Amino acid sequence: MKIFFRILDFARPFRSFLPEYIIQAVLAVVFGIFNFSLLVPLLNVLFGTMEIPEVVVKPQPAFSGEFVVNLFNYHMYSLIKEEGSQSALLYVCCIILLFIFLSNLFKYTSTRVLTRMRVNVLRNIRAALFAKFSDMYMGQLHAHKKGNLMSIMSNDVQEIESSIVSSFQVVFREPLLIVGYFIFLFNVSFQLTVFTVFFIPITGLVINFISRRLKRKAHDGQKLLGNILSLTDEALSGLRVVKVFNAQSFFRERFQKENEHFRNLLKSIVNKRELSSPVSEFLGVLAAVGIILYGGSMVLNKTSDLTASQFITYIVIFSQILAPAKNMASATANIQKGLAAGERVFEILDAEDPVKEEKNTRHIRSIERELTFENVGFGYGPEPVLKEIDFKLERGKILALVGPSGAGKSTIIDLIVRFYDVNSGAIKIDGNDIRTLKLSELRGLIGMVSQETILFNDSVFNNIAFGKTDATSEQVEEAARIANAHEFILQTEDGYQTKIGDRGMKLSGGQRQRLSIARAVLRNPAILILDEATSALDTESEKLVQDAISKLMKDRTSIVIAHRLSTVQDADQILVLDKGRIVQRGTHDSLLQQGGLYKRLVDLQTL
Repeated sequence: MKIFFRILDFARPFRSFLPEYIIQAVLAVVFGIFNFSLLVPLLNVLFGTMEIPEVVVKPQPAFSGEFVVNLFNYHMYSLIKEEGSQSALLYVCCIILLFIFLSNLFKYTSTRVLTRMRVNVLRNIRAALFAKFSDMYMGQLHAHKKGNLMSIMSNDVQEIESSIVSSFQVVFREPLLIVGYFIFLFNVSFQLTVFTVFFIPITGLVINFISRRLKRKAHDGQKLLGNILSLTDEALSGLRVVKVFNAQSFFRERFQKENEHFRNLLKSIVNKRELSSPVSEFLGVLAAVGIILYGGSMVLNKTSDLTASQFITYIVIFSQILAPAKNMASATANIQKGLAAGERVFEILDAEDPVKEEKNTRHIRSIERELTFENVGFGYGPEPVLKEIDFKLERGKILALVGPSGAGKSTIIDLIVRFYDVNSGAIKIDGNDIRTLKLSELRGLIGMVSQETILFNDSVFNNIAFGKTDATSEQVEEAARIANAHEFILQTEDGYQTKIGDRGMKLSGGQRQRLSIARAVLRNPAILILDEATSALDTESEKLVQDAISKLMKDRTSIVIAHRLSTVQDADQILVLDKGRIVQRGTHDSLLQQGGLYKRLVDLQTL
């Protein structure tokens, strides 16, 4: 139940609903029990077995249940003496109606309180998940399928709502009802109630056995649903490729296989979940039959003080226990699905982020002297990706990283922005290890333009002003002019307010890249990172983008990753990487004179 209480913890502060709910739930239970307790005098009036004392004395006021009973009896005895049994019957019926009204009123108001708590829980879980997604460690992000994360945010949270949060009412109120009913039953007949209690552990063991099996299957079901969403995301994201390669049938077969597996598992889950209700009901009726046989024999044989009207009331009250017991059994089985979903949610929320900000971090506003790598080593796993990386990039200079795919160029960028931390060595800005700097301020120094342009389904204006909420129209327009984007923006339907679609798919590749550059221009970063910024463009678009990049790089500390070596000829320093090591360094001309890997790459591209 640890997961259950952790989910409940999202309802904090409890003072906003718990005292109010407890008071109203207790009142609903008390009035409900009082209502059924009136069956004894009602039956006595009907059967004419009411024993009326010769002298009827009005009880002295007191804060106790006994006072309420004595006051009720006083009015009833007085009515029978003065007006007859017919008036007493009307009196009992009116009291029953009043208690039913009050019981249901407090049930409703307590449900409203729980509803407020339920929606708060869901809001807080979703907010916590989204915050975690926003700050997620890149290694954790790569370990999960995107569809699986989306499934956790949507389906798992929804499962928590439908299975656990919706069961809060059952978990809180039904035990109160059962306890209240049993207190009344013990008062009616201690001996018979002790006999009744023996049936409860049997029911609990059976329901627990069903619930444990249900939880395991529910966990597998949530994972399968995540696979289905991942497959759907892949099919939609790569729809162009799927159609060109006539791979629709391939994706359909994969989807059908996963879908069929999920269908079979879901059928098994639902069957087991629904089994708990009839099992609990059958065991409850079995207990009722046993009570009728045992209690009936006590009444018939007069082996106890139990009267016929008390015995009938006892059976009626016990039958009322069956409903909350059945609800609790169903809720217990239902909660298991929610617990499986909760485990997946907390697996994400509890994941450790190895990139941590130290308590006493230093502030950083700009780069004054240089960025240095000092004997840096790094690996995503046991195998090293970077080995003994040493270089210095002075302020205002351009550093180019070249080499074959997998050499470690992008990993160097990931380490600078602290998507990961180095395994050995240190990265420093102006002599300060970046691990000692405030993370938000470190990343605030850096602007990035990558090969894979990341734009959002929003307006042109909001994409350029992304992360800079105080940007003015003049600033955004000036950034677009520097990025050679202003002209094509004005030609769109609504200018700077044009919606560019999912991932900017309404724009061409060159247009998307120029918006990305305009975003970097507006940010005005101290360190500019260009990761294959022009490699996916046609010649005309590349010229426009390259011109925009040249304006952006002017008098700025820049790191350029490029496979097209013609774009790095003007770099102040070029590092040639191969298998995670720097194998050459120098300017374009000096590296050509050295020969080696750089010259071979240039010759291959020239050819």
